[in-house]
Amino acid sequence: MPAATPGTPSLLRAMNDRAALELLLTHGPLSRTRIGHLTGLSKPTASQLLARLEAVGLVVATGTDAGRPGPSAQLYAINPRAAHVGGLDVTPERVLAAVADITGTVVATHEVPYTEGAEAVTQVTEALGGAIEAAGLHRTDLRRVVIGTPGAFDPQTGRLRYASHLPGWHSPTLLEELAAALPMPVEYENDVNLVAVAEQRLGAARGHEDFVLLWNEEGLGAALVLGGRLHRGWTGGAGEVGFLPVPGRPLVRQVTRANSGGYQELAGVEGLPRLAAELGVEPADAPGAPGAAGAPGAPHGPEVAAAVALLARAAAAPEGAHLQFLQSYATALATGLASVVAVLDPEIVVLSGAAISAGGEPLRALLEVELAELAPSRPRLVPGEVRERPVLHGALESALAATRDEVFDTSG
Repeated sequence: MPAATPGTPSLLRAMNDRAALELLLTHGPLSRTRIGHLTGLSKPTASQLLARLEAVGLVVATGTDAGRPGPSAQLYAINPRAAHVGGLDVTPERVLAAVADITGTVVATHEVPYTEGAEAVTQVTEALGGAIEAAGLHRTDLRRVVIGTPGAFDPQTGRLRYASHLPGWHSPTLLEELAAALPMPVEYENDVNLVAVAEQRLGAARGHEDFVLLWNEEGLGAALVLGGRLHRGWTGGAGEVGFLPVPGRPLVRQVTRANSGGYQELAGVEGLPRLAAELGVEPADAPGAPGAAGAPGAPHGPEVAAAVALLARAAAAPEGAHLQFLQSYATALATGLASVVAVLDPEIVVLSGAAISAGGEPLRALLEVELAELAPSRPRLVPGEVRERPVLHGALESALAATRDEVFDTSG
């Protein structure tokens, strides 16, 4: 069928279809009358729209609204099996994959731990294959996959940069090998950028067009969203703030070889146990203890687990040495963040990552005071709301956005 031209009935129908589908995504099952009210369409037009969408498999009848006053009405919902997508979160310790249906519901996950000498292609296909099998699907059922990694793939060379600590992901032919191994379109995105996508669509940054997300876990990084869109930079390295030179630390030269910089050394998790010891804060439970964060199967490595334990205990009783510890950490974070804020002047800064979230409101309040002293503008500092697997959720949301644009387009 030829493409619809502006103002034609087919284009208007497609626009109404998309509006109704977005309403069903937002509100869940709706009746014909409710869809007509929310879209401004007449009842006959709404009925025709739903019949059309049901015929092409985009909506399904899900029951009635029995229990309300008056006659019960048929309810309609997005057909969850209209399409599926995949997302992967890659760290030096493991590859975590998930499959979601078109509504955004995660239907299966599968994790593959890193083993010495494992190839990236093998890790990805095994993790994704496990999630697909658990979902009861075939590889060809996935419309798109988004893979999140530390660093970023340089669009000019196709090679991973800013992540020398990720084993097995630096082959110059890696993207070609992955494309050959996977039958669906595959996109790659920086992990912190995907956390920003998750916060923009599901969390603290909803409704905000200009924001910075500051992340601190295994590495210290930022995501920059300008005019509602991710700013990635020429080589994909926008937001690699851990490499920033900062006061309080000697200049780090050849930073990509060192895989570190002044801001990382000042405010990264690896220095927090030492800072706590200097201030007389007693060490927390050993991160490798049974059941503790950092133990086998835990979501974070031992350095992050140790920092999280210290920060959580300090935030629970923010006085004396605990308060000094939080204050010093807030000053370190503000030292680098001030440069980012001075350049970008964002509306809000979303604070995310386990080593920031563990400090809670006491750390957020101290950081806000410190930043006001160091930066000319005063963005609101807000805690991230997507705490559980934020990189994975961002990968799925990114895949869903593009897939919905394709699947929900009824103009063809």
